[in-house]
Amino acid sequence: MANRLKMAKITSILTLHEQGWSARRIARELAVDRETVRRYIRGPDSKPAIAPSGFEETQTSNPANAPTGSDEEEPPASAVRGRRSDCEPFRETIQVKLEQGLSAQRIHQDLVAEEDFPGSYWSVRRFVNRLVQRTPLPFRRMECAAGEEAQVDFGSGAPLILPDGKRRKTWVFRIVLSHSRKGYSEAVLNQTTENFIRCLENAFAHFGGVPRTLVIDNLRAAVSKADWYDPELNPKIQSFCRHYDTVILPTKPYTPRHKGKVESGVKYVKNNALKGRTFGSLSEQNRFLDEWERSIADTRIHGTTKRQVGAHFEQVERQTLGSLRVERFPCFSEGERTVHRDGHVEVDRAYYSVPPEYVTRRVWVRWDSRLVRIFNRRMQQIAMHSRHEPGRFGTDARHISSKKISGAERGTVWLLGRAGRIGGETRRWAEAMIAVRGIGGVRVLQGLLSLANKHSTESIEEACGIALTYGAWRLRTIRKLIKQRAPKQRQFEFLDEHPIIRSLSDYGDLVRQSFQKER
Repeated sequence: MANRLKMAKITSILTLHEQGWSARRIARELAVDRETVRRYIRGPDSKPAIAPSGFEETQTSNPANAPTGSDEEEPPASAVRGRRSDCEPFRETIQVKLEQGLSAQRIHQDLVAEEDFPGSYWSVRRFVNRLVQRTPLPFRRMECAAGEEAQVDFGSGAPLILPDGKRRKTWVFRIVLSHSRKGYSEAVLNQTTENFIRCLENAFAHFGGVPRTLVIDNLRAAVSKADWYDPELNPKIQSFCRHYDTVILPTKPYTPRHKGKVESGVKYVKNNALKGRTFGSLSEQNRFLDEWERSIADTRIHGTTKRQVGAHFEQVERQTLGSLRVERFPCFSEGERTVHRDGHVEVDRAYYSVPPEYVTRRVWVRWDSRLVRIFNRRMQQIAMHSRHEPGRFGTDARHISSKKISGAERGTVWLLGRAGRIGGETRRWAEAMIAVRGIGGVRVLQGLLSLANKHSTESIEEACGIALTYGAWRLRTIRKLIKQRAPKQRQFEFLDEHPIIRSLSDYGDLVRQSFQKER
């Protein structure tokens, strides 16, 4: 571990260095390791300049000896001297060239050519590094037009003292309009998506309008995946933004200065309103925050705008906010589901169908007390059902593949129509068979239609015609007729006269003769 010195000794090192003492002399006088002295002279964020072994500054006064690229090694620590830099007389010139975007190598070349600079490239490079470290670029302030932006964040709230004496932690939601600095605060027990949406809606109602953009931190309640260029928002938050016609812009991860107004606002609430206080309930804390906003936060003169916050908001920003919606954002539950092999998803132990192309895929489901809506990955609605009791199935007929609908489900009329496509004889046999066998003949009719997958329509037509003449209504008869190709039953006309047919009078004489013999 590096040596850690007391502040008095650190101050002595820096003072002696400014007076021109070398690191060796300072280390000897203060009884401190030489590298420790150099580390404090360079500062906590700088790195030692290291040159190749044996590299002397006097040897590199000629620009031809300077390295040709930034990948060259730097001089060793032993070459770093505690004396006044050769670049100090040229500070202003070097500063101007740095502002022009020139590199240390180019600056060294110009100094040698234009100013007869006696020092080495490495002395210029060290001097440039010190100037860059001591003069960082300032942050740019971004001021917003009225109604343009609001910044949102959570902070620690005042603890609750429950009736049993236990303490419970709370969170305080804070939103600040970036133009007027008008704020709204609300205490919650946890940072869920539902609480976040409810707090935003309460803030919109408090402001009387909706800002065009909301700058938020990458909190899990709103951001599923943090990304500075393309963040992935929670689907419910996306719907919330569409409902209120606003846009959420997450900040860059680990960059709180991107929402500095609300960062200061959260600290203001914690230190001015809630510090040292406890409350018996969440509603009690929120009533206090509401009164504090009106009596303290709105009446203060803001340090940046130099105007009273509440008056500035009323006079300038309120009328620039977007209009509120007649209805609040609908409260619903949601979650991701996998479509089962039977084409249904499970929601609260009930089951709801989706189109067949989504089987085994992931979908997004939203439900409330009345409806269940199902979306694909692009948040396009693909199905909607009314809520069912646990254990019930809600199946839309349009979600059943045509290949999975049986003939019995389609009905007898549809089956007879299919039989008619085979031929007239088949249709007549099917209608007669249904008339004789009733509902039991529906399955026979399905079997008859399946014969078309194996046999020609001519053979089926011929078999149905023969079976119709015999009055045979069994499917096995049709199968045998197709196999044997049996001839049709012939029809014979009834003859009244024929040589072998006797007249009725002959039969009468025969009967009378029989009775006489018996007597």
